[in-house]
Amino acid sequence: MSIGEICNRKVVVMQREETIAEAAKLMRDQHVGSVLIVDEQDGKRVPVGIVTDRDLVVEVIAPELDADAITVGDIMMTGFAVVKEETGVFEAIQYMRTKGIRRLPVVDAEERLIGIVTLDDLLILLAEELDALAKLVAREQQNEVVVRR
Repeated sequence: MSIGEICNRKVVVMQREETIAEAAKLMRDQHVGSVLIVDEQDGKRVPVGIVTDRDLVVEVIAPELDADAITVGDIMMTGFAVVKEETGVFEAIQYMRTKGIRRLPVVDAEERLIGIVTLDDLLILLAEELDALAKLVAREQQNEVVVRR
């Protein structure tokens, strides 16, 4: 299974000139912990940065800066990790572990943003898969009881 098959295609995005106050409101309204900063290039949304709720706290709120005067472009993390949509789920998990990241934007072959996958998404997927395996074991035991009577 590829990461492109399971990623969330509804990505919360902003432009770099939008303010931190707008980012905080957007994160609250959309119930997310991050926004991807994108540039429009020839009609394509290309991810250029990411801002997390932790970034807001550490970079703006704690030093008591003006959230209306600072843009997401001012504090966004650049050089962040992305993954191609055809990457396998296990490979993406390994990549996230190696990089120590919780969020992974997903891009197509032309680097266009197509989605995002988070640690939470992967935990839910893995829990569902483990549940299916546990049910398989239980079913196998039931089958054996029926056959061996």
